[in-house]
Amino acid sequence: MTLCELLGIRLPVIQAPMAGVQAGALALAVSRAGGLGSLPCAMLAPAAQREAVAALQAATTRPVNINFFCHRPPAPDDAAEQAWRARLAPFYRELGLDPSAMPAGGGRQPFDAAAAEMIEACRPRVVSFHFGLPEPGLLARVKATGARVMSSATTVAEARWLRDHGADLIIAQGLEAGGHRGHFLSPDLSLQAGTLALVPQIVRAVDRPVIAAGGIADAAGVAAAFALGAAGVQVGTAFLLCPEATTSAVHRQALREAPARGTALTTLFTGRPARGLMNRLMRELGPLDPAAPAFPTASTAIGPLRAAAEAAGSPEFSPLWAGQNTSGCREAPAAEVLAELACGVPPALLGAPA
Repeated sequence: MTLCELLGIRLPVIQAPMAGVQAGALALAVSRAGGLGSLPCAMLAPAAQREAVAALQAATTRPVNINFFCHRPPAPDDAAEQAWRARLAPFYRELGLDPSAMPAGGGRQPFDAAAAEMIEACRPRVVSFHFGLPEPGLLARVKATGARVMSSATTVAEARWLRDHGADLIIAQGLEAGGHRGHFLSPDLSLQAGTLALVPQIVRAVDRPVIAAGGIADAAGVAAAFALGAAGVQVGTAFLLCPEATTSAVHRQALREAPARGTALTTLFTGRPARGLMNRLMRELGPLDPAAPAFPTASTAIGPLRAAAEAAGSPEFSPLWAGQNTSGCREAPAAEVLAELACGVPPALLGAPA
C-alpha cells in the first residue's frame, strides 16, 4: 500500500509541523492542495487545541496531521536557572530591560490526558509526535480512534524503538532538518546522520513506511528521497515564506539572507538542540552553551529579549528555525510550493485525484 492510499492523500508530501511559525492556514492550504498539512499543537492550551482542530475539520474533509511533543518536563533546577539568568543579564541591560524581572520556568507541555481527550473527540486521521511516543496508556487511546500514528527517528535504534512501541509510520529526520531534533534515546548528536545516510538505513531496518525529512527543498530532493526507499517526504523550510505561514517579519528577512547567515544546532532558545539561522545570540554565547537550562525552560527568559529586539526590527535574539537547505524557500502560495515539490514524486506513488 502506498503512503497516499494509507493516509487518503493525493501527494505523498507532508508539510512539517512548525510551532511558532504557522497556525491552521498553512495546514489547510497544503491539505486542500493534495498533501498532508500539519497542525502543531505543542504550544497550544487544551481548549485552543480543540478549537484549532475543529476549525480545520470544518474547513476541509481531507486529512490533516495533528502534532504534539511528548518530552518529559525537567525537575526544577534553581542553580541552572540562576546561571542562565546571569548569562542573559548583559543583553537585558543593553536592551533596556530589568534583569531582576527576568521570568523563569514554564514552557511547552507534553502530550497528556487532556490532549488524548481532544483526539478522542475530534478523531483526526493522522497524529504525529516528536521526542518519541507518549506513555502506553495515552498512545492506546490515540490508536483506538483509528488515527495513523507517526513519530520522528534520528537513528536506526530510535526507528526500531518506534516500531516496537506502536508507530505506524516513521519520520527519518536527517541532521539537516530545521527546528528541534527529534532524538529521544540519546542526546549524543554524533550518533545522528544526514538524510541521505539515514533514510536507507531505516528503510532496511523497519517494516514501516518511512518518511524522509531534512534538507528536501525541491523536486530533485524529493526524487532522491524516493530513490532511497522513502514512502514519502516531510518538508518544512520551503513553506516558511508562504503567505499562509505566520513567520515573523524579522524571521522572513533572515531567511532572505540565509546563505550569508548559515545555520547551526542551538540549545539557546529552548534548551534542546534545534537548527536555526545564525544570529548574534548564537555567535556570542555559542550555539550549544551548556548554561541553557533543560528543555523547555530556557525559552522563558529569552522571551523578553526576543520581544524587545523584534520590536526594533532585529532578529538577533529570536529562534530563526530553518534547515540547511533554504534554496526552495520562496514567497509563493503553499499550493504552488507543494506542486513544485510533487514534480519529484514517481507517478506510481501518486494518489487518486480528490
